[in-house]
Amino acid sequence: TEAAELGSIDALYNLGVAYESGVGVQQDKVKAAEFYEKAAMQGCVQSRHNLGGCEVKKGNHDRAVRHWLISAKMGEECSLESIKEAFMAGLATKEQYAEALKGYQDAVEE
Repeated sequence: TEAAELGSIDALYNLGVAYESGVGVQQDKVKAAEFYEKAAMQGCVQSRHNLGGCEVKKGNHDRAVRHWLISAKMGEECSLESIKEAFMAGLATKEQYAEALKGYQDAVEE
């Protein structure tokens, strides 16, 4: 926790995972999202992707897609796949999927 307090992106992400899964701490989805948010704001791609998952569980598909768009554009393949699944389910637009695909391709080419 000290590393997280000092702003370690890995520590923030790992605390998010711990709170989301309840491993080593009592499960707390709200705390998990808070830690993911802090890590994502510092550029943690996996945290941004996981925030999308947190939003889906709350029924906020628009917010989820926005998180996944950001992380797909940072090269996160799982986020691209999540947007594709959302598109197939009618929860994301064709334009959002195309934007994610282009952003992902640009990121992995760099």
